Amino acid sequence: MFKTSMNVDALFLGPKSENREFFKEMVDYAVDEHIHWRADFHPEDAPLLSPMDQHQPDFRNTLYRTEGILRQLSSKLKTTSVPWFSPRYLGHMNADTLMVSNIAYVMTMLYNPNNCAHEASPTTTELELEAGRDLCAMFGYDVQKSWGHITSGGTVANYEGVWVARNLKSLPLAIAQHAKAKDLVAGMSEKQLLNMSPTAILDLSDELKKRGLFEEVRALTVRGVGVQQGQLGKFLVPMSKHYSWMKAMDVLGIGQEHIVPLPVDENYRTDVETMRAITFKLIEAGTPILGMVAVVGTTEEGSIDHVDEVIKLRRECEEKYGVSFYVHVDAAYGGYVRSMFLDENSKFMEYDALIARYRAEDIIPEGVTWPKRAVYEGFKAMSEADSITVDPHKAGFIQYAAGAVCMKDKRIVDLISYHAAYVFEEADDAGEEQNVVLGSSIMEGSKAGATAAAVWAAHRLVPLNISGYGKVIGRGIVTADWFAQKLAMTKPIVVGNRRFELRPLMHPDFHMVNFTFKEIGNPSLEDHNRLNQRMYEVCSYSSGRTYSNDFLTSSTSLAFDEYGDTPWIYAESRGFSRKEWDKTRSVYILRSAVMTHFLRDPQGFEDYWANLREIFAEKLGHIIDMEAKEANQLKAA
Repeated sequence: MFKTSMNVDALFLGPKSENREFFKEMVDYAVDEHIHWRADFHPEDAPLLSPMDQHQPDFRNTLYRTEGILRQLSSKLKTTSVPWFSPRYLGHMNADTLMVSNIAYVMTMLYNPNNCAHEASPTTTELELEAGRDLCAMFGYDVQKSWGHITSGGTVANYEGVWVARNLKSLPLAIAQHAKAKDLVAGMSEKQLLNMSPTAILDLSDELKKRGLFEEVRALTVRGVGVQQGQLGKFLVPMSKHYSWMKAMDVLGIGQEHIVPLPVDENYRTDVETMRAITFKLIEAGTPILGMVAVVGTTEEGSIDHVDEVIKLRRECEEKYGVSFYVHVDAAYGGYVRSMFLDENSKFMEYDALIARYRAEDIIPEGVTWPKRAVYEGFKAMSEADSITVDPHKAGFIQYAAGAVCMKDKRIVDLISYHAAYVFEEADDAGEEQNVVLGSSIMEGSKAGATAAAVWAAHRLVPLNISGYGKVIGRGIVTADWFAQKLAMTKPIVVGNRRFELRPLMHPDFHMVNFTFKEIGNPSLEDHNRLNQRMYEVCSYSSGRTYSNDFLTSSTSLAFDEYGDTPWIYAESRGFSRKEWDKTRSVYILRSAVMTHFLRDPQGFEDYWANLREIFAEKLGHIIDMEAKEANQLKAA
């Protein structure tokens, strides 16, 4: 892919609708094209509505009512919607979305394609398959051997990761039960059958297809006979996991009790030594490991797991113990960041060459610490994972609902699909995948072809490499670094005779910045949490009309029940005693995904920060006034 000249500011409508003229022109074009398409379809056909019909009172009244409902909807949307597009919003993983994806969605939506079946979406099915190949290439997969498709979001993508891992794990057991296939695993114990590598199992599936036995054996796997309690082993997931993993265990019948939580370190990445110890303990106990998850972009902290250490651990288990397991990377949040490491030929760049390009092209300037070496190695190792979840509607800057899942070896799809197992082989011979029926190969059924068009169009305009998405995502990373530095070094905010200190949870791995306010001199962790919860309440949708709020953010609570003692590290750094932590066992934090593209100018950011400090002082003053009123009401009562 050749290097292109791209201006990031020209990609978005803008916080003040600065690119409104172009946007309106292209939306008008999209609508006009569809109108002409309808009118030109068999022009010999006479119109079915006459001018007289259109001037009937009930016809006009219906149009007036339609207009009234749309005006009412517009009023509701403008009153209470969250202004993701503004730099004043730093909260969830939301920001301005790409104009090209918005317009592509509108353009395609009018044709109403359903990507469930090729006959219902002859155009957009191809666009979805192409977008899937784009994502597979970004993750370092061989596009001829891998498979990717669009989902409604990361939750369904994670479900599919567990789904294929579950069915894959049970295939050797099914082979051993089939009279005409059991010779393929002759002499192997159940323990050995349950600890085969994903590649070895898929090689067996090839042999089953050659013998014409694949469908018969597949019916003997868990998809046919159900899940036997505990037989497939444990699923190891970091404590930083998204709640979708608990839902997946429930939906797929594996059972939540078979999740083994992996503790996280002070950077909220999986603790490598503990991960290794837990894994070896399970192996020694003879417990199979169904799969292990690494998170690339935790939803609470934005942390990047040690994917390389997970891959290294699996290799070690295979070599020393003959034990293997499935590896899934939940990169719903951070997956698109891998584009920042790729050159224009989709090659993962060496670290020194990468940094040199960042500096030369001012993508990541001097003074910004990114990427840390551990983060770099984590992204590099993603190409070794069996499957990866990624959300275009997060760091892909594409509107909802656009998730995706990629699988390194597309043979695995046959274990979950409801079409003949030879479809992919035919596709390979033809050099294309036109015969793939998406609806019978994935978890979802009917799905909007417009979403596939939006993702496809975004990838065509903004390449998945350092000169494309790298420039877009880089702006948020730089701003997040500056924001974290300001929080770490800023002087206390003084409100009356009270002083409040701001500090970040940690230096961000990506662009999520977590931080808290602490009243200097107040040793109560409970008061600290109450203060930050109230700060969230006055800086979020819960304060009322979000459109009039001057700063909006999100929040979360880092509690012992989910993270063990890890949050205590931050509580201790803020000066709280162990006694306070043991009493409260949670830290309430403010959470800001810094995805905006419009604070990359150093002077502009300085002005923004000065204004933000003033806003924080005003919000704190408001909270103090609220506390005083509540205290007076208690006295009066």
